Amino acid sequence: MKGKVYFIDTIHSILKERLRSFGFDCVDVTKEPVMLLPGLLKDATGIVIRSKITLSKETIYQMPDLQFIARSGSGLENIDVAYCKERNIALFNSPEGNRNAVAEHAVGMLLALMNKIPKANQEIQAGIWNREDNRGEEIEGKTIGIIGFGNNGAAFANKWKGFDVKVMAYDKFKFGFGDHFVQECTLEAIFEQADVISFHVPQNKETVHYFNEAFINQCVKPFYLLNLSRGKIVDTAVLVKGLKSKKIKGACLDVLEYEKSSFESFFDQEHSADFKYILNSEKVVMTPHVAGWTNESYFKLSNVLADKITAYFSA
Repeated sequence: MKGKVYFIDTIHSILKERLRSFGFDCVDVTKEPVMLLPGLLKDATGIVIRSKITLSKETIYQMPDLQFIARSGSGLENIDVAYCKERNIALFNSPEGNRNAVAEHAVGMLLALMNKIPKANQEIQAGIWNREDNRGEEIEGKTIGIIGFGNNGAAFANKWKGFDVKVMAYDKFKFGFGDHFVQECTLEAIFEQADVISFHVPQNKETVHYFNEAFINQCVKPFYLLNLSRGKIVDTAVLVKGLKSKKIKGACLDVLEYEKSSFESFFDQEHSADFKYILNSEKVVMTPHVAGWTNESYFKLSNVLADKITAYFSA
């Protein structure tokens, strides 16, 4: 055996099957209480997680044989990345596995919001037939500004082929990605031209509340805001101000800054007036962090991790 790999979160079984075939002993600890996990993982060669546990330096330190951490999904904010580099612990994530799902979801949310589909549907269910108040807005001729051009940003851009739109993208760390369809640009160009602004960035110290008052004050046009990356990217209080002032025409949110690691207990929390406002606003469409959560992506997220782990240990 190549060592023990502990599965802390439930993911598609293909990863466990492929790692076992490769020679790892796969151990399921998904039902164990979080507080007991550090003590159970002392002999781990690998760990597979989503968001159930925070792998701090103190936690990882207790695993002297740890060689890799596999995160199903893209974000690594619940892992002490610096300490892993210090220990030469390999980190694997799988943004390739759900980038298509996130992109399709984002397009669907925006078109639904612009055409007032959620509102119209609710009214019909309530016996209200109001055509004039549900007059929509077309995407044709609009400029879509994408911030962050990694896996998700690039996939989102690709979905607009076939629509008569202008796609602009800015990435602080990536250059030379523009082509005949996507215009690589500065952040200032997005401020000046975008009718839609969509975030596709990771959460870190630099991006928490990336969307803030200074950001919105630089935007020339009223615009639609999309956030399907991480909740804390958007300052909800600023979003509410923008909606009230009509600087923001509407918002599509698959993530919220109020989220905790256990999404299921989300509504057990006491919520702010800002959250209550967006919850009841006809200009906001929200989904419960499911943009990358399709039947297809559930398999792909695990299969991509299996590809990366087996390639690493085969080198």
